[in-house]
Amino acid sequence: MANIAFRKMELSDIDFVQTIEERSFPTPWPRYIYEEELTNNKHAQYFVATVNEQVVGFCGSWMVLDEAQITNIAIDPDYRGKGYGQGLFQYVINYAVAHEIHHLSLEVRVSNLTAQRMYKKFGMEPGGIRKNYYSDNQEDALVLWVKL
Repeated sequence: MANIAFRKMELSDIDFVQTIEERSFPTPWPRYIYEEELTNNKHAQYFVATVNEQVVGFCGSWMVLDEAQITNIAIDPDYRGKGYGQGLFQYVINYAVAHEIHHLSLEVRVSNLTAQRMYKKFGMEPGGIRKNYYSDNQEDALVLWVKL
């Protein structure tokens, strides 16, 4: 039986997060961005999902005053479809609520229907479209919002 856990991201997790990034996104963030986020951005809150202590997913956010913006979220392709993304997202929401965050938003590719279905389970609703948002193919992003 897998031992699933969620926790704050540490600098020692970045290599694992980088691998997941590269396996998940056409234009992954470079390592230095995670280092900067974890060490110099007082608004950044990053989390990981682990299975048997192995990092299998991550989620980043910026929490400012009573609002949070999800910057990125990914589960390693080998671990998708097992509920880890949903568990991680719930963990982030619980953290946000505990820190008096009242609104949460994110952008998702208009073509990523799987992610959209998951976000809607959390009550997220469409708030608009960001045209040509993704630099790799100029795909539009659907903006989703929820009041926590």
